[in-house]
Amino acid sequence: MSETAADTMASEPPYGSHAGKVRKGDGRRQRGNRTGFTTGACSAAAARAATLGLVNGEVPDSVLCRLPNGQEVSFVVIDGYVEGEGLVRIAHAAIVKDAGDDPDATNGAHLTADVRLLPNRSGEIVLKGGPGVGTVTKEGLGLEVGGPAINPVPCRNIRDNVSIVAADLLERDGLEVTISVPGGEDMAKKTLNARLGILGGISILGTTGIVRPYSTAAFRASVVQAIEVAARQGQTCVVFTTGGRSEKFAMRQLPELDESCFVQMGDFVKAAFTTAGKHRMRHIHVGAMAGKLTKMGQGLSVTHAWKAEIDRDLLADCAREVGAQPDLVEEIRAAETARFAAERLAALGLTVDFHRALAKKAIRSLKSCYPEAYHLSVHVCDFDGRFIVRVEEDEAL
Repeated sequence: MSETAADTMASEPPYGSHAGKVRKGDGRRQRGNRTGFTTGACSAAAARAATLGLVNGEVPDSVLCRLPNGQEVSFVVIDGYVEGEGLVRIAHAAIVKDAGDDPDATNGAHLTADVRLLPNRSGEIVLKGGPGVGTVTKEGLGLEVGGPAINPVPCRNIRDNVSIVAADLLERDGLEVTISVPGGEDMAKKTLNARLGILGGISILGTTGIVRPYSTAAFRASVVQAIEVAARQGQTCVVFTTGGRSEKFAMRQLPELDESCFVQMGDFVKAAFTTAGKHRMRHIHVGAMAGKLTKMGQGLSVTHAWKAEIDRDLLADCAREVGAQPDLVEEIRAAETARFAAERLAALGLTVDFHRALAKKAIRSLKSCYPEAYHLSVHVCDFDGRFIVRVEEDEAL
């Protein structure tokens, strides 16, 4: 199925245009609530626009992009052109990132795609990182060392969008897509990328494609409200999760519970547990992955990355407890992520033991910080939302 420039036009004004914007003083505008788009979504839109240029001979002024969450959004395309002829022809397009009311170091970045033909490589889409996209230099990020810092969901989303508009071409040939971010190396200096082992640029991120404003007060209030709603409905059990993936995992583990029992507490551990105690919840479940469990084991009331670094000594202690050799224990102590520990110990067949030890530390910390009368169960999943282990407080205390 092919797509022309005309096909990309949506009924609503495209993202990045001035038409249809709600301006200051307009009664429709809600300060602080405007959503934006991730670097991954913008990269996918740029790649789709450039692919259209290669297929049709002209890059469109706007492009419809399918986000990872299934939503379709029209983006304004800048700097679109096609140069060269035949096998050396390259199409170029860029999207300006607007992070909405949650601007970060990448707000205003030009997410850029260059697409060229790979003759006789049927169906192949090779994704590369160009200038301004970081290179992965350390294990523990779920990405190939030496490869571009393009996370798995954006990677799939870029390929999906390219495939949609180049289906006919891909029956016989392949495509090479290079994502670049002019100025990305300087932007990365304002992030934690270097500490994580991502060098030379930013990361291409985003699991839904949408950036939602991070309002601490509003999010905390929503957590409290969700627990109060569950209590008013007569629920005596709540399930706290740290995000969408861990919530889906927890729902699969606890299908007998009403939907109102499930509360995405995000980073707000203290708000969640104190409110649950106030409403005399008898059973609290926690669904989480290694990183957030480590933060809970540290006793943090808020687990957001900017509040405190991850306790690498805690991770190293868990590794030692489950039988890791001293040299690996010290590697884990020197690493920057819980994922590094999880992946290295998985290679030794210690996944369940390690996560059980981590869950026990989290339980001891949570029961110490929030000692109300409730039973605590921790459900641990991997980074893809797959079950690893369930630990009850009786095993930890």
